[in-house]
Amino acid sequence: MLVFEQLCLHRFTMPLKFPFQNSTTTVTEKKVLIVELIDPAGTRGYGECVAFDAPWYTEETIETAQHIIANHIWPMIKTQTISHPNELNLSPIRRNHMAKTAIEGAVWDLYAKKQRQPLYQVIGGRTNQVPVGAAIGIQPDYSTLSHKIQQALNKGFQRIKLKVKPGYDIKILEQVRRDYPDLSLMVDANSAYTLQEIDHLKQFDYFNLLMIEQPLAADDFLEHAVLQQQIKTPICLDESIHTLEDVKVALTLKSCQVISIKLAKVGGFRQAITIHDYCQEQGIPVWCGGMLEAGIGRAQSLALATLPNFYYPADPGPSNRYWQKDIIQPEIEMEHGIIKLPDHPGIGYQVELPPSQSECLDSN
Repeated sequence: MLVFEQLCLHRFTMPLKFPFQNSTTTVTEKKVLIVELIDPAGTRGYGECVAFDAPWYTEETIETAQHIIANHIWPMIKTQTISHPNELNLSPIRRNHMAKTAIEGAVWDLYAKKQRQPLYQVIGGRTNQVPVGAAIGIQPDYSTLSHKIQQALNKGFQRIKLKVKPGYDIKILEQVRRDYPDLSLMVDANSAYTLQEIDHLKQFDYFNLLMIEQPLAADDFLEHAVLQQQIKTPICLDESIHTLEDVKVALTLKSCQVISIKLAKVGGFRQAITIHDYCQEQGIPVWCGGMLEAGIGRAQSLALATLPNFYYPADPGPSNRYWQKDIIQPEIEMEHGIIKLPDHPGIGYQVELPPSQSECLDSN
């Protein structure tokens, strides 16, 4: 049985090795919120809230997530006794998926440790090896971009994702395809375009892309369906997907051909696995997007990506691509474009948190 005796929230800031820019913002550091759940035997489970410090990606922030966890989720779960993480009931709280994921991730880690199994196995993963790709943000010039692409390829990354926006798209892709004609390539627009630019968007078909991720507004399934009818490049929906119902709407309208599943955006493993299974039944490939996670969130996203319908290389890559020093040991490493997850219980890594602002709440 799972009993929760204490909840600790740890908050700190991690500077990125390099700024990361997409069509809406530039990130130079990441505020991190770690959830630590402790049972009466002293077993500790860890989860990570990957929300940003401003609501540019979703409505959640680190501040709102910490408030929801401490003042709403913890009072709800501290008296619960469950035998499996799927029994955790957070449905009385609407949305707040990133806060829920942080708690649920800690519960799954705790459960896997008590089962003495690695997390990827207890969620149904069939392998501990995850192929990964590299996401490259908007660069000041093509020379810098080409250098970063070549660096990623030299390190063995199996796929390249480029951030794009109006004014930084067609010309860049022409140059990339000139120099890398056989590159496994996709682009991510982060809702930078509108349907009024449909003639411009049709030009993406010239570049043999794996997909274009979230070209239009996050809440617009209908216009994505119109666009998908007009272009050959598969559309992948990311920001649009928060629930299984969102997936059903998207597939019914034929708004996309690929679904990005981000663990934190859909509310945790139970919902992510449900979406994965439904897409597999429908013949729709999925892939695992990244959220500039620290080691705990990164390890849990990679565990999710071991499920069989994750068709494309995952975004969460090795620790040293993003951080000078990660919060887990050993750090996540990649070899020949593959991350091999450890077979130790739980997330499989030792957690070593930096000095942080911490808040611990008892079940009494």
